Amino acid sequence: MTTSAIHALLQQRGIAWPAPIERFESLGSTNDLLRERARGGAVGWHVVMAQRQTAGRGRLGRRWVSRAGDLFLSLLLRPGDVATEVLAVLPLLAGVAVSRAADEWAVPTRLKWPNDVLVGGQKLAGILAEGSSGGLGVEHVVLGVGMNLAFDPPEHLRGAVTSVQAETGQVPTPDEAAVAVLAAFLDVGRRLAPKGASAVVSAWCERSVDWWGREVEVTSGGSRIAGRALGVDEVGALVLETGSGRIRVLSGEARALRLAEQRAPEGIA
Repeated sequence: MTTSAIHALLQQRGIAWPAPIERFESLGSTNDLLRERARGGAVGWHVVMAQRQTAGRGRLGRRWVSRAGDLFLSLLLRPGDVATEVLAVLPLLAGVAVSRAADEWAVPTRLKWPNDVLVGGQKLAGILAEGSSGGLGVEHVVLGVGMNLAFDPPEHLRGAVTSVQAETGQVPTPDEAAVAVLAAFLDVGRRLAPKGASAVVSAWCERSVDWWGREVEVTSGGSRIAGRALGVDEVGALVLETGSGRIRVLSGEARALRLAEQRAPEGIA
């Protein structure tokens, strides 16, 4: 399928995609190329896709398994494309969009802070947000999305990751999945972003794992923090009640202490 065909499929949904969509057979990383495009002046909503990645990564630079047949897509957003106050919660907005896209194949996803899309504790998709700031604030944000469509995990990952095919028997193509994700992102962005960060957080919590009120552990900056998960605030921070008081965690890797064995490896999508 060509990028013009992807534009046409979006048009069938009533969407005139406002920027270029580039599609490659192989790239090191869709995020890396789109960041280069951004530095070169690419407009907001520019999209880069790849059939496979040779240097894909998740958070903290961890390796992201990127085999042909799954979705690897990056989306560029600039100030003005969404409300400024929503920029801090773009990863949550992207999570809602990816979960909404999975609804098209009746995949029962739940969102895990900060960037995982799960099915029954197994990882279906992940999101990597990378921003650039200058003297006037945020210049752009690149949102990378990886989704397992027909991924057959190696033995050591069995039980930790899943795919659309494993859950439903359906095998959407990467281009079909890209159309679903982009359409969902544009829809939730237009509906939620004008209402502010609180609306984004609320929509994310409606689809989140049922952790609230439970004991969790977060690894952040080399430290381990245990506490009772209270919620997510309007800048996307996880709020915990600990023995020394209430704290906010802006980034890290979280797991429910009673579900440690279901933890999905970061960087595998």
